[in-house]
Amino acid sequence: MKGRQILLDHLDGREAAALMVDGQLDDLLIDADTPRPGTIYRAVTDRPVKGQGGVFLKTPDGAAYLRGVKGIGPGETVQVQVTGYAEPGKAIPVSHKVLFKSRYAIVTPDAPGLNLSRSIRDEDARDALLALAHEGMGDSPMGLIIRSAAATADPSEVAADIDAMHALAEAVTADQGTGPEVLAEGDGPHVLAWRDWIDPAEVVTDAGCFETHGVLDAIDRSKGPFVALDGGAGMYVEATRALVAVDVNTGADGSFAAGLRANLACARRLPAALRVRGLGGQVTIDLAPMPKKERKTFEAALKAALRKDEIDTVMAGWTPLGHYELQRKRARLPLTEVLV
Repeated sequence: MKGRQILLDHLDGREAAALMVDGQLDDLLIDADTPRPGTIYRAVTDRPVKGQGGVFLKTPDGAAYLRGVKGIGPGETVQVQVTGYAEPGKAIPVSHKVLFKSRYAIVTPDAPGLNLSRSIRDEDARDALLALAHEGMGDSPMGLIIRSAAATADPSEVAADIDAMHALAEAVTADQGTGPEVLAEGDGPHVLAWRDWIDPAEVVTDAGCFETHGVLDAIDRSKGPFVALDGGAGMYVEATRALVAVDVNTGADGSFAAGLRANLACARRLPAALRVRGLGGQVTIDLAPMPKKERKTFEAALKAALRKDEIDTVMAGWTPLGHYELQRKRARLPLTEVLV
């Protein structure tokens, strides 16, 4: 099926959202039993980690780890935000830079100033959105970022979004309590889908829509390592203890250009394959054979694909053996852990 579809349903009693693009599963969000990214805690400092510039914190959901802090002693209270999922046996990763993010607006308490997304280029739209920003923030010392989705949105919806995030930010930052506590819950899959999947799409909310629209079949395929690529090629995406290994194969195509075609197909499909499987960390790609002069072509295709992906990924480069490496933020739980 051509086009984009956003499907909101439940899996095994868990809230879930799926994005289908031209009949393929492009993204998948499933609620987990761990703290949601975006959750804001009032935490209490526990003990510093010598030589690493970090400190362990006590939160209602267990130990958290905060990097890059100085001058904080044991027993102090600090507001922090969950930035991702904890690896097995490790503390919850948090940041002291708290953001209040919605579909159209991001309020930044520690970064004053009114800013617009660079992708909003129309001068009339920029002027109108800046006027909404000034009206919504008033003389607040907090900062505001207007997101790209606001460019085509109803001004009243943008204004309401700014007001809601500003009010939440003021309520949370004004907290004077003591002891570990959750101050704001992170967004669940349905809200995240509304917040971040902003391109035009058909939205389906019927109960059981995952089954009727082929999402369940796509999820079953994603539990396995194989990903079909254009032209009969394929790749295997497998997580090991140390890294995520990607092996690209040309399939039955034995022509001279088969390797390049398979590698370009891998570049276009890899971000979605990693997103859906919830894989991050170090990613090593064993590409199909291709001339060295085509490496720049592959890098350009991969860079273009990653530009559309919101999960932070560093293109680390080539190894002496000709593999290509990425370093990707662990922004999702592995699919095999969420759906046991």
